[in-house]
Amino acid sequence: MPSFDVVSEIERTELNNAIHQANKEISTRFDFKGTDARFELNENRITAFADNEFQVKQAVDVLCTKLASRGINLKCLDYQEIQEIGMSKAKQIIDLKEGIGIELAKKLVKQIKEKKLKVQAAIQGQQLRVTGKKRDDLQTVIAFLKNSDIDRPLQFNNFRD
Repeated sequence: MPSFDVVSEIERTELNNAIHQANKEISTRFDFKGTDARFELNENRITAFADNEFQVKQAVDVLCTKLASRGINLKCLDYQEIQEIGMSKAKQIIDLKEGIGIELAKKLVKQIKEKKLKVQAAIQGQQLRVTGKKRDDLQTVIAFLKNSDIDRPLQFNNFRD
């Protein structure tokens, strides 16, 4: 029986490369000369450091450009407020949203069932498994999910006949 998995993942090597490129660009830009502007990646969190709020915003714009050019969807970023950390320094924490949570998975299953296609959707941890008798039905579900308004980028893998 044909099936596929719906996941929401971030390519870690591309993320690391984008952060490295953003740090490199910031270190060479004239408007960041003599500042301590940089990015740090810890687990599922990117922290942007700079001398003031304006420079943090500029640095985050550079990071977003690098992420987009590396193929990372910006919907997976959750921006926190910019914080003053003393001695005229500021930082912003950007959380990375990965995986399909239970609430989002239930919402996706409900939307798939409302389409009245002959497929079954099952929640399996941080992913959603969709199975059906016809390959065309599965492709219809993929097209539907690509066009749906979800706050997270979705990938479709493990397509099996």
